Formats: sequence, structure tokens, C-alpha cells
Amino acid sequence: MKTFLAFMKKEMMEQRRSGKLIILCILFMLLGIMNPALAKMIPWLLEMMADTLAGSGIVFMPFSVSAMDSWTQFFKNIPMGLIAFILAESSIFTREYQTGTLLLSLTKGLERYKVVTAKTAVSVFLWTAGYWLCAGITFGYNAFFWNNAAAQHLMFSLVCWWMFGLFAVAVMILFSTAARSNTGVLAGTGIVVLIAYLAGLLPRLKEWTPATLMDGTSLIYGLAEVQQYTVALAVTAVMIPACVAAGVAVFNKKQL
Repeated sequence: MKTFLAFMKKEMMEQRRSGKLIILCILFMLLGIMNPALAKMIPWLLEMMADTLAGSGIVFMPFSVSAMDSWTQFFKNIPMGLIAFILAESSIFTREYQTGTLLLSLTKGLERYKVVTAKTAVSVFLWTAGYWLCAGITFGYNAFFWNNAAAQHLMFSLVCWWMFGLFAVAVMILFSTAARSNTGVLAGTGIVVLIAYLAGLLPRLKEWTPATLMDGTSLIYGLAEVQQYTVALAVTAVMIPACVAAGVAVFNKKQL
């Protein structure tokens, strides 16, 4: 256990030294602020454009924004946060393959499975902290400007998207153990996520694919029920540790 915690501490220090920790923190904070800011700016932007578009026969009727508009922005913008996170963390293994630092740790007695689980734990922690920081900032601003009560199943929809992010992180870990370049990690992760998304377009597979968890907008507007997401949530909960276990198996056989 001591070696596991020591390796985790080393990983966190590397995140701080490389600047990734600060960059990810700033990114998710900005996304959290951007969601209510964009919602507040929409009427102002349309008002500025009204005179210009009036000459084209387009007339905008006055309307008000609410927390629902801000949460809609959240579910539109959080994929950018996940993509940026995957881009930043895709080198979590490949960097050490190229420098040979992992080999040094392993020769000192560190078990291979601890390397994978420690790096997974750090990635999960960073994604969880960044995601809920973004969601918390959005929630706070929405409560200040409007009222979050209008959003139905809000916490469940947020948990669903967080779980999808964990799925993407687990897939990234799996391909990180196998590929020796960031390109391979990003390509593999992107293909799996794309397949999950395309499967969600098929009615018979929609309730089974993790990509279903991304549709938080339908939940908060009451267009979908919680029961429609439980199967996808259960499948995702199984696939996350399965991907990590597969990563351990791949790493155990990898030549460093």
C-alpha cells in the first residue's frame, strides 16, 4: 500500500510540475462561468442584432432566460472539457514509455498493476474534481441569477455525464497501456467513443450504450425519465472497471 500511495504522490507531483493541474483547473472554472454568462448574454446579443436583421424581415420577440438555458449550455460545453482533459492526460503512460522512467520504478519492486491503478486513480480524481468544480460553479451562478428548481432530475443528469466521463477516462487508460504514442491513445479512445455514440443512434441499442448518459438536456426538461438511463448507467459502471482490468492485463505483458 505504501508503494501505491508513493507512486500516486509522484503522479500528482508530475501533474503539478507539468502545469496540467493548473491548466485543467482554469479550464473547468472557465467552463463553469461560461454557461450562465452565455445564457445571460443571449438576449443582449439578439437585441444588438435586431436592427440589422429587421431589414431582412427577421423579427425577434422579447424573451427571458432562465437556469434551464444555462444548464443547456453546460451540457453543450462539457464535452469540450472532456476532450481537453483526454488531450492533456493522453500522455500519462506514453511519456514514461519514451523516457524509460517506468522501467526504473519497476526494477525497484513496484508491481505493474499498481502502476495502472495509481495512474487510473489520479486520472479519475482529476476528472471528478474538474467536472464537479464546473458543475458547482454553474449551479451557484444559476442559483444566484435564477432558480435551479426548474431543472428536473438535475443531480441524476449530472451524475450520468460524470459517469460517461469516467468511461472515456477508463478507455484512455486501456489504450495508454497498449499504445506507445499519444496519437494511438487519442485515436483508440476517439474510435471507441464514436462507436458508443453511433450505437446510441440505433433505437435497439440506445438504452445500452454509455453515450446515452450524455443526453442530460432531455432529463432536465422532463423529456426523458430516469428509468430510460438506468441500463446504460449499469453497463457503463461495468465497463469502467473492465477497461482498467484489461489495461492491467495488457501492461503486465508489455515490453518496456
